[in-house]
Amino acid sequence: MPDPLIQHCGLVAHLPKDNIDTDQIIPSREMKTVSRSGLADGLFAGWRYVAPDSRQLNPDFVLNQDATAGATVLVAGANFGCGSSREHAVWALAEYGFRVIIAKSFNQIFHDNCLRNGVLPIVLDNPSGGEALVWSGGCQVVVDLGAQTVTRADQPNWVGRFAIDAYPKRMLMEGLDPIGFTLAQRESLEAFAERDAEDRPWVYADYSAA
Repeated sequence: MPDPLIQHCGLVAHLPKDNIDTDQIIPSREMKTVSRSGLADGLFAGWRYVAPDSRQLNPDFVLNQDATAGATVLVAGANFGCGSSREHAVWALAEYGFRVIIAKSFNQIFHDNCLRNGVLPIVLDNPSGGEALVWSGGCQVVVDLGAQTVTRADQPNWVGRFAIDAYPKRMLMEGLDPIGFTLAQRESLEAFAERDAEDRPWVYADYSAA
């Protein structure tokens, strides 16, 4: 399960493109596993490397530049994560180290996959409030999930705000995926089952020997 995300301080990598699809996030040729590991090298492979069959870094790509080394916050344009519903796209981003993605909008399936895998997708409520200034070059931001804010230390008057539903917010803050969230309610679920067995014993009757 992912680590809890309560407050995250991280370096920004700015990828100012709209309609970045899941095949650009991780090309299908890079999906050689069904597990969540071993995918980071394939992240943005079509842009990150000089050729499809190479691991020679493209020096012009944002993730290969010194200013964004170790970036954990990705800032992109509109409709991020469109295309196929492959969950590998989120797995690759998470394994690389991204915990937060800030975009003008997200594909809904990709957005939900992020929340289930410990990555926080953010659409700012005030995207015009100094966006170009905030995201120009590498910068350090603080994402406070409890307060639902994004701040930048060297721009103290700028505060970005975002909305998130209570259920995914709790999952992220407690470091749970949907299965872990369900298991965390085990005691109450077992108590309900015991009460229900008393109220409706016929539902739980074993008819296998009949």
